[in-house]
Amino acid sequence: QVQLVESGGGLVQPGGSLRLSCAASGFTLDNYAIHWFRQAPGKEREGVSCITSTSDGAKYYAHSVKDRFTLSRDNARNTVYLQMNSLKPEDTADYYCATDLHPDCSGQHMDYWGKGTLVTVSS
Repeated sequence: QVQLVESGGGLVQPGGSLRLSCAASGFTLDNYAIHWFRQAPGKEREGVSCITSTSDGAKYYAHSVKDRFTLSRDNARNTVYLQMNSLKPEDTADYYCATDLHPDCSGQHMDYWGKGTLVTVSS
């Protein structure tokens, strides 16, 4: 049974950092791409970043987070991390990881989603 569980959200001041985790079970994470999405109150969900399979080794970031957010994976823990630095109030949102069990980031429809973790950036 495929499951994704996010953690690491919380309240942080502008300019601060958080590291989100996406722990996978039911499949071997390093063979597949993991996507991160976010949804702010009253706004549509948007794609934030994506890391491909380990063999592909690519990472993609939305323009709004590029150079501030960094993806990494720990295959031994079957976990993907999203390091978020220089956080801004506009980064406030529920953050979700998801996968379509494809090795690359080209998919548009995700088959599996976590329940999300809330990030609030506020002074």
